[in-house]
Amino acid sequence: MERIRLEPRANWQARNEEVGFSFHSMGATPNAAPSIYWDERAAYQFKEREILELEKATQELNRLCLAAVDHVIFRDRFAELGIPAAFTKLCRESWDRDDPTLYGRFDFRFDGTGAPKMLEYNADTPTALLEASVAQWVWLEDVMPEADQFNSIHEKLLEQFGWMRSVRGLTNLHFSSVTQSEEDRVTVEYLRDVATQTGIKTAFVPVEEIGWHEANKQFVDLENAPIKHLFKLYPWEWIVHEPFGQHLLQRSSLFLEPAWKMILSNKGILPILWELSPGHPNLLPSYRSLEALRGIGFDGGYVKKPLLSREGANISIEARDGTQVKTGGEYGEEGFVYQVFAPLPNFGSSERPLHPVIGSWIVGDMAAGIGIREAESLITDNTSRFVPHYFV
Repeated sequence: MERIRLEPRANWQARNEEVGFSFHSMGATPNAAPSIYWDERAAYQFKEREILELEKATQELNRLCLAAVDHVIFRDRFAELGIPAAFTKLCRESWDRDDPTLYGRFDFRFDGTGAPKMLEYNADTPTALLEASVAQWVWLEDVMPEADQFNSIHEKLLEQFGWMRSVRGLTNLHFSSVTQSEEDRVTVEYLRDVATQTGIKTAFVPVEEIGWHEANKQFVDLENAPIKHLFKLYPWEWIVHEPFGQHLLQRSSLFLEPAWKMILSNKGILPILWELSPGHPNLLPSYRSLEALRGIGFDGGYVKKPLLSREGANISIEARDGTQVKTGGEYGEEGFVYQVFAPLPNFGSSERPLHPVIGSWIVGDMAAGIGIREAESLITDNTSRFVPHYFV
């Protein structure tokens, strides 16, 4: 695994916009660097064996996570995850029905040596999808068509939507996100386009405009059409604490992602995974308290993570050498987990560190490809750049 400096395409903005990737420079200012989010001034080069290692780890962690869902439901451990008691029945019913999942993204610490280590699992509303699926593939074809890329995300999304239509009878699907987020809306429209290509009839409804028909006990869109199936790029942990969410207890649509993903979209699953598979090469030791972590004789660095934080918010790192890194935010009241600190590799310098996190996509139950976010900080947040990759 190497970081290779490259010359950006002269028309990189236009090429991204041709595929609908409009937020490639979000946050740009007149005096800013030429690329704020999408950054093709470099690319990560992998060997085929490293790609196979990432693919293997993704498949294995998906297996472990599904086993952990079954364990949490069977052992009734919802309280450890902060899932409201009223919604545990919804999780159970969703799991018992085998409600299908569309996708998820594992975040790995990996430098090409040793096993990939799971930092967390974005199981409910993962983003950085269009850029990983389409934008970096177009980049590869333009820049180095002789190389390959770990990327069958688009094809596997088509397969999964097609399977949902032909096997699970999904013929109509509403798509929803908040209207003020360009990234969310573009991501949803991309997925909507993929679904439409498989013959599913689709419609978009903003989250803010989803209605409730009290007489019929069902969700409706702006045309008062029933919403029987809904893809929502809106977190379960927000839904369950809003008045809107209470209607789910009366009438549940089929959701993507399904209600059982509440269990996996919560960092409280990290200690449970470690408890069920202690010493697993793709997991980092994780516990519900610092005392429990110290109780195993560990005296190294650790990361403190809120159960429900997003975009790197409210995370603190206490390194063994005394180095501290913290981010602000609005999370933490729900509780924390403590994970052994595995420093991200540095592909830059001491003056300008460049720390990549590898996001490995699972579509249905198949590993589908990777996207890389890079930052100067040891904590990846919503300002971190997306850098393409290839392998030889």
